[in-house]
Order: sequence, then C-alpha cells, then structure tokens
Amino acid sequence: MKGELSWKELEVGAIVTEPGSAAEYRTGDWRSERPVRKQELCIMCGNCYIYCPEGCVVFKDGRYETELYYCKGCGICAHECPRDAIEMVEEGE
Repeated sequence: MKGELSWKELEVGAIVTEPGSAAEYRTGDWRSERPVRKQELCIMCGNCYIYCPEGCVVFKDGRYETELYYCKGCGICAHECPRDAIEMVEEGE
C-alpha cells in the first residue's frame, strides 16, 4: 500500500528488532506511573524483586531499588508488597 512503512523502515522506538538488544533502549520512558519506595517500611522480603515481570528491581547497597530506565509502571511490585512500602505515583510528581 502506498504511503505505509514496512517494519524495517520504522525508527527504533519501543520495539526490539534484534534479539538481546532490549537493554539498549530506555523502555521506561513511556510509563505513566512509577514506583516510589519508602525504605523505612521495607522489610527486605524480596517480593518486589521476585514478582517484577521486567526484572527492574535490583539489590544494591543493601537494599532493593527500581531501575526506572526499564520500569513500565505496571504496579505489580506495589501490589505484592506486604508492608505497602511501594506507592505508585504519577510521572512528573
């Protein structure tokens, strides 16, 4: 069809065209909410780490942190936290 682009002509954005290349893209840039952790409430259970479907939660400097470059804002970490130590807040707040 005239005027339509094929997938090969699209600019690289939220698509992965080569296996193993997703780490190059900051896929978290298009989320609408982000997790904010209240470290004083965290009991280090690791549920956020276990349940994160993107593998964004990392153990760093003795605590769990979220790599926001890759976080999609799904909120599973906040839902699975037994102490409500993670709150989903709107981007820009």
